[in-house]
Amino acid sequence: MDNPIYLDHAATTPVDSRVLAAMLPFFSDAYGNPSSAHSFGRRAEKAVEQARRDVAGVLRCAPAEIVFTGCGSEADNLALRGGALAARERRGARHLIISAIEHDAVLATARQLRDHFGFELTELPPDDQGRIPPASVAEALRPDTALVSVMYANNEIGTVEPVAEIARLCRERGVLFHTDAVQAASQLEVDVQKLGVDYLALGAHKFYGPKGVGALYIRAGAPLLPTLTGGGHERGLRAGTSNVPYIVGLAEALKITAAERAGHNSRFIALRERVIDTVLRTIPDSRLTGHRTERLPNHASFVFHHVDGNELLMRLDLAGIAASSGSACKTGDPKPSEVLLALGLAPDWALGSLRVTVGRQTTEEHVDRLLAVLPETVSAMRSQG
Repeated sequence: MDNPIYLDHAATTPVDSRVLAAMLPFFSDAYGNPSSAHSFGRRAEKAVEQARRDVAGVLRCAPAEIVFTGCGSEADNLALRGGALAARERRGARHLIISAIEHDAVLATARQLRDHFGFELTELPPDDQGRIPPASVAEALRPDTALVSVMYANNEIGTVEPVAEIARLCRERGVLFHTDAVQAASQLEVDVQKLGVDYLALGAHKFYGPKGVGALYIRAGAPLLPTLTGGGHERGLRAGTSNVPYIVGLAEALKITAAERAGHNSRFIALRERVIDTVLRTIPDSRLTGHRTERLPNHASFVFHHVDGNELLMRLDLAGIAASSGSACKTGDPKPSEVLLALGLAPDWALGSLRVTVGRQTTEEHVDRLLAVLPETVSAMRSQG
């Protein structure tokens, strides 16, 4: 269809033209290996270190506390596995706490540490709006807890978690705290001093940077055992030749996002509220998923009773509207989302999920089109079902 409408910005975002312009010289002009001692290498190294300073400036930390990775999922893996193994080595800690609604990059890693590395794992359930009560974290903490991981904002339901309060509880007990900020960084402040975290993961493609590059904040003094070995790159914490153009792109995208956040968020919230209010008013047996107000500015997510979410996505796609049923990693899976089941939704509700996420290019006309097509589509599916 001509001029399709993209409403899946939680899955990925287009690369900002300013970001692409910053990246281009490092593909064919300043193409040296930053580990090389000659002038080509020194120019590339200078670009990487400037990017590190730029990211640190947004996060309000020291440049030495930033490690570049291959993606947000790798950053989560490095923090969780590297932090847990280091805590066990230092003080014999063998207990992990995560929320039950983490991205699979955290969930699968924690379960692997339980199943294959001898850790005990506590998965904390959310309330019915997707919030992890700090009191439940405090209750679950043990003397042998190595690390706690609670995401900053949920990718499927948009709920923003009380990360700063949970981090404070962990710090008081001497327990490492990690937050997956991959979804949050596009719209929320990522000031690690205010958040009080030990580890924070980023992925560039969520905030109009390139796919295939991420970053991990590691608080000075926080232990971390490298999990990708083979060289002295990134102070020995992550082996592999630096992806210079992508690192430059991540830093440029993060700087732009931080500078323009307030203006974009104001418009996102207006579009989001219009989508939520109209869908709940015009579509019977529909529910909002996630917290009504403590949610990402661009994020609206729903479940529809007796509707197949995957079929709904296909019908919307045929109508020229790209949306999602939740995490892009799970789209097409006929099983109910673990996140939605954790909220207490019955499977016949959880199977009918829809996530709509607006972005910088989204217009009022795009939302008009969605709100014209969606009620008709849901009604048609129910009448045929």
